[in-house]
Amino acid sequence: MIKVLHPGLMTSIQDMGRKGVAKYGVPESGVMDEYSANYANLLLQNEQQTNLIEITLQGPKLQFESDAVLVCSGLDAKIVLNSELVSMHTVFGTKKGDVLHIQQVTKGNYVYLGCKGGFETETILGSTSFYAGITKQTQLQKGDFLNINSITSTEVNASTETHSNLKYKKGFFDNDSIEVYKGPEFNQLTQKQQKQLFQSVFHLSKNYNRMAFQLEESFDNELSSIMTSPVIPGTVQLTPDGKLIILMKDAQTTGGYPRVLQLTKEAISKLAQKRQQQNIQFQQVADVDS
Repeated sequence: MIKVLHPGLMTSIQDMGRKGVAKYGVPESGVMDEYSANYANLLLQNEQQTNLIEITLQGPKLQFESDAVLVCSGLDAKIVLNSELVSMHTVFGTKKGDVLHIQQVTKGNYVYLGCKGGFETETILGSTSFYAGITKQTQLQKGDFLNINSITSTEVNASTETHSNLKYKKGFFDNDSIEVYKGPEFNQLTQKQQKQLFQSVFHLSKNYNRMAFQLEESFDNELSSIMTSPVIPGTVQLTPDGKLIILMKDAQTTGGYPRVLQLTKEAISKLAQKRQQQNIQFQQVADVDS
């Protein structure tokens, strides 16, 4: 069991999300950066759907009531176990009484704390991901207790000694290119606007969260609103006043703005780790049916 001594900033439980429930108006949710989350689960030899703690910018302080095997994955963070620094992407063990503090995410927005066997939280609609209106909590709170699978000291030592040496590809996130497909309303743009969309360098505004990332620049257009239509994580909407809004994991399931682009799954992970004023440039990839 783990006790939350301090919750940090917007710390939640997330897995790979709720699939197939958009027809009920339920967002997909799930981890913002699937690459880093999957990497943590691979190191721990967990199943892909195993949940993790998603840490945003400032992390929690956790006290362990039992032994556990853990790993932190993401771009970079300052992590302290008792008084010792912990390295990213290195499997480590904790014992009863240990205190783990993910003090700060120093690069990117999100870091994932994975636990061998995952965290025992309520499954709703096939997922343990926190989301307002679906789960009882949206964030971890001070005094919360999280159940984990019990593990012996022998198993802790074995897990930390024999974990995989997979290489985390930091360079993937340093690239400013955001790979996209054409969206359903892309062809309503003029050819000049289409070229401009791919040739321009955009910057992230201060308005970004688990629901959407908004870009700083305005994109001139005369597109009309559309009939309310399905949207998914990675859909790029273009508003009448020229704002480009990129929907993320907690986004609504329908929208009325033209859908001009659609991010690839990998691009969503990359974008999730971009901060305010960082550059991005859309790069077209082959259409799914080509």
